[in-house]
Amino acid sequence: MAARPQSSVVAAARACALSRHTAARVSLRGRQPWQARSIATTFLNKKAEGEERWAIRAEKIRNGEIRHVWDILEERGYIKDVAGKPDQIKEIMRIKRIGAYVGIDPTADSLHVGHLLPMMPLFWMWFHGHPAALLIGGATARIGDPTGRLHSREVMSNGEIGKNITKLHYQLKRIWANVHKLKEKYGYEEDWAATHRLLNNSMWLQSLTMYEFLKRLARDTRIGPMLSRDTQKNRVKRKMTDGDGMSLGEFLYPAFQGWDFWYLYSKLGIQMQIGGSDQYGNIVAGCEAVKTIRHSEEAPHARMPTTWEHEPLGFTVPLLTDSSGAKFGKSAGNAVWLDEFKTPAFDLYGYFMRRSDDEVERMLKLFTFMPMDKIKDLMAEHAKDPSKRVAQHQLAFDVVSLVLGSQQALEEAQQHSFRFGGEMPKIDKVPPPESGIITPNNAPRSDITLPRSVMQFSPAKLLYAAGIVSSGAEGQRLVVAQGAYVAGAPGQKKGLVPGNLSWTPMQMWFPGEANKFLIDDKYLILRKGKHNVRIIEIVSDEEWKESGKVYPGEAYTGKVRMIREAIMKRNAEQGLEMGGKELNKMVRMAAEQQERLTAGPNGEIELPTKDEVRQRKSSHSKRPPSW
Repeated sequence: MAARPQSSVVAAARACALSRHTAARVSLRGRQPWQARSIATTFLNKKAEGEERWAIRAEKIRNGEIRHVWDILEERGYIKDVAGKPDQIKEIMRIKRIGAYVGIDPTADSLHVGHLLPMMPLFWMWFHGHPAALLIGGATARIGDPTGRLHSREVMSNGEIGKNITKLHYQLKRIWANVHKLKEKYGYEEDWAATHRLLNNSMWLQSLTMYEFLKRLARDTRIGPMLSRDTQKNRVKRKMTDGDGMSLGEFLYPAFQGWDFWYLYSKLGIQMQIGGSDQYGNIVAGCEAVKTIRHSEEAPHARMPTTWEHEPLGFTVPLLTDSSGAKFGKSAGNAVWLDEFKTPAFDLYGYFMRRSDDEVERMLKLFTFMPMDKIKDLMAEHAKDPSKRVAQHQLAFDVVSLVLGSQQALEEAQQHSFRFGGEMPKIDKVPPPESGIITPNNAPRSDITLPRSVMQFSPAKLLYAAGIVSSGAEGQRLVVAQGAYVAGAPGQKKGLVPGNLSWTPMQMWFPGEANKFLIDDKYLILRKGKHNVRIIEIVSDEEWKESGKVYPGEAYTGKVRMIREAIMKRNAEQGLEMGGKELNKMVRMAAEQQERLTAGPNGEIELPTKDEVRQRKSSHSKRPPSW
């Protein structure tokens, strides 16, 4: 078939887009003001331009001018099992800007290396213009995916789920921020239409009624076909014979995951699901659920198209195993966490440094965005002297850059004594701590503990105790300006809804009123700005005292008080008597000595204290004039 001229493709795309937008405007004009929301012309124009760009791209792929992203995913080894026909999937991805998503259940308070693998093809698709979404299963975590398990997951408390959702949310935001930097580094163009989202299925599953679930999905779903699939049949058989049996919730888990797919498909145009190698059964069930729900729509005007280019799709990535062949995960006890407080950055870097020469090329393809020709050149350089472990260093550097940022990756590379050929890789510098600027890659540790007595503090003192502000006065100003937030339902009426992550501004409450925002009477979640978060675990005052920890502003732990007590104790041991004025002077001198600033390469220059500066100014003012 002869290729159509590019100009005709653009004209057809523009005409099609404008006709749809005109129809939308006409339909909106015919409705009452309270029945529809107006759409800005700028948005319609940007949407039409995005469709034009995609039509041009589709024609270039047809003519062989640029590569199809599906071919890139196959070449790098991301595709294992496919839900759909590969040739049909390629054509759908060529002619449509379909979105894709990866789901993660918050069953732990951190992601691990195994979670990165299904995310990588999602990022690659986003690089090439496809919308992308990461979905946190705030609702489905309460059921638990039974895949590959003989025993049901332990029931998680509301507090645990709330803590895990918060930590995963900010961990994924950090990864997205680093993906933006890597996209820029490797020269991929920005595309307004290639959106990316971070979602939580509690947004729609908590409002899903049993009636709607039964009417739209369960009524037309047959148990026979479900059990006939090898994945579901093996899952049920193993749980029933070798495990502790299967609950109704576990049996319906794929149906709820399918409802997630339907929501994203119908609301956001997400047509593809990507999952781990053990998720093929859930993905197939999700595709069938989308078709079933789509077919069950009773209102003719709301029915969605069912032609081949609108089919739900999906694929799985290969299984990532450790050196013994065991699957990665917290259940297996071999997880390499992406939280630097659970697996330090040095250990994460070291894990990839220890990859054998036989597997490093495959892992470079799976876990980095390096072009294939660059990987080929790197492996050729590595083969000249494998003892230098050049390939392993590049692999570790790129993965840590993705997870923790390139500055952290460079620091770990230097700690591992790696020489970058005399030229350091490009990094994005993180503002120093003294700047006060918080970014995803330099945010302080989020999970801390505090004694229960702090719950009787005012909001300002509570923020100070959590380390979010540097003083009670700053906390007061922040609360008055409504710049501090607590995880809870809007309106300051109650705490966080289980499975959700919503924020409400802190107010000048009476001391003790913060107790209503405790989750399970154990967790309190506070935030300042976009990235400065504290997940506070409340412990008893006795347990806090035994730990020996001190929080900012804690009574009887001030620096001056501790210096005074130390001096008085030393004087008592030596039998010395000291007057009040003399004692105060010694305390002030000792405190200033601790605060003395230094300068120079090795800190050999001591700068004067504030008291010394005042004394010098006073002595200069008392000198008689020289004339």
